[in-house]
Amino acid sequence: MNSTEKNIERVAKMSFASIYPLYISKIQKKNRTSEELNQVITWLTGYSVKELQKHLDNKTTFQEFFQQAKINPNASKITGTICGYKIEEIENPFMKKVRYLDKLVDELAKGHPLTKILRS
Repeated sequence: MNSTEKNIERVAKMSFASIYPLYISKIQKKNRTSEELNQVITWLTGYSVKELQKHLDNKTTFQEFFQQAKINPNASKITGTICGYKIEEIENPFMKKVRYLDKLVDELAKGHPLTKILRS
């Protein structure tokens, strides 16, 4: 197994609940709210806020979280670089979804309007 595969496996096994507080911290530093974060996550995944909370409570892994999600058809409009990776060049479908979420959280933290973040 090469280092890329190991990294993907490591991310897949992380619980979504362990990363969510980091997202909250990042956006709150820029005066954004958890409600806005939840709106971004539910837009991307198709989950309701109640379903999102269930994933947090159950400590769902990232892999399970994205396997059960109904990714928004406009997610393909999420482009650019995040964590040193060009989203449109990521081949692994799972990692592409993870990076979509990372990019949306980053845009929220940068103060972009929700209408732009949600590609509406």
